[in-house]
Amino acid sequence: MKNTLIILVFFVAGLFAGLFSLFPESFTGEQMTIYVLYLLLFLVGLGVGANQHTLKLLRSVNLRIFLVPLSVVIGTFLGTLVYSFFDDGLTLRECWAVGSGFGYYSLSSVIIKEMAGESLGVIALLSNIIREILTLLLAPVLSRVFGRYAPISAGGATSMDTTLPMITRSVGTEYAAISVFSGLILTLLVPFIIPLIL
Repeated sequence: MKNTLIILVFFVAGLFAGLFSLFPESFTGEQMTIYVLYLLLFLVGLGVGANQHTLKLLRSVNLRIFLVPLSVVIGTFLGTLVYSFFDDGLTLRECWAVGSGFGYYSLSSVIIKEMAGESLGVIALLSNIIREILTLLLAPVLSRVFGRYAPISAGGATSMDTTLPMITRSVGTEYAAISVFSGLILTLLVPFIIPLIL
């Protein structure tokens, strides 16, 4: 929860810095965003490649484990489909793009901003931060009401890092490998699915 609050503080600080023009215009220009996106993609690759435990997990995986991230993708698309009926301001394609962040707000919001504009990028950022916060707060309830895979699914891409401690506390450490695997697959899908949709 502490990490999520730090992220929210930085977001609000950036919002105020932009509102009051505290940085030069070139610092907040379009070029800066694309370089941040490239850096994020590099860091994701670096993190996956450097983590021997993750690579070992991928080599020894049972094919049925792919059903967990697959169910997250299908559930997210169905949920955003239903949501699109209630929001006249967003198209179904935009709803799917926002949902396809799977909680990975830093990368998805930058990609969406570059491809569809700042407004949708901010919606993606807030939507995916809310997904993470709700998972952190509701993981015990989700596991009790919907079963042990529910917090893993709710966490989406964050189930391999920021929400992992709360997920394992709620469902047991024996589900940690599944949680990490699901989060890893969803993290790898984000930079491919969002451009396909948009």
